[in-house]
Amino acid sequence: MRFTKMEGLGNDYVYVNCFKEKIDNPSELSIKVSDRHFGIGSDGLILIKPSEVADFKMDMYNADGSQSEMCGNGIRCVGKYVYDYGLTDKEDVAIETLAGIKYLHFTIDRKNANDRGIVSKVRVNMGSPILTPSEVPVKLDASLEMIKDYPVEIGGRNYNITCVSMGNPHCITFVDDVKNFPLETIGPLFESNEIFPRRVNAEFVEIIDRKNAKMRVWERGSGETLACGTGTCATVVASILNGLTENFVTVELLGGKLEIEWNREENVVYMTGPATIVFDGEINI
Repeated sequence: MRFTKMEGLGNDYVYVNCFKEKIDNPSELSIKVSDRHFGIGSDGLILIKPSEVADFKMDMYNADGSQSEMCGNGIRCVGKYVYDYGLTDKEDVAIETLAGIKYLHFTIDRKNANDRGIVSKVRVNMGSPILTPSEVPVKLDASLEMIKDYPVEIGGRNYNITCVSMGNPHCITFVDDVKNFPLETIGPLFESNEIFPRRVNAEFVEIIDRKNAKMRVWERGSGETLACGTGTCATVVASILNGLTENFVTVELLGGKLEIEWNREENVVYMTGPATIVFDGEINI
């Protein structure tokens, strides 16, 4: 099987062009290729497929083999792949995901006017944030329009959480010192807590000022990753809802920075960030 290893801010996946390759058991394959000792090493597997409703389709699997609806860093890499590897000449494409169709715009680096160029940055229309508790989903007070700054007890400690779905569920908690936060022990307790019927991606966020924040993320099925695009979008939505930031925020993750804008008039979240090809390879499956 031919593959391409790509990363967006260190959130790395194995990408397979399913226009050329046939994958019978993607869950098992994701577990195999994600292993950093006996496989290729990644946060999961992303398949690039034909779509009947968009330009391309993206199927995503976590390192534990579970399927996920969307990945913000992953979809930027899908965009770079389809342009750089010649599957499209368009600089604006639509990608089908389990979280709906997402629309991408490419920033192209060219050496001259005749150079086709390569994608250096991708802006993604991530759609509207979902706040209704039953749709996130989170099993708390069903009478509330949203779970915002809501007190809960997890692992014997009290937290105030805000819950947002960007097509996949996120729980955001604001902390004073994200660098020294014990994510390795607290993250799993959030991920599998009974109030999250589909598990959850847990973001822990330190607000720097009205336009800047720092974030670490515990992703369901993968553990701590260097970045999470949907989680960064959910974080900015939560920050705005809690009155902590403006509508355009630069978020610093372990792998780098993402620029997030929540256009309140359109009720659409835009994410802008890089995507990088690490290497191409071949593996026996």
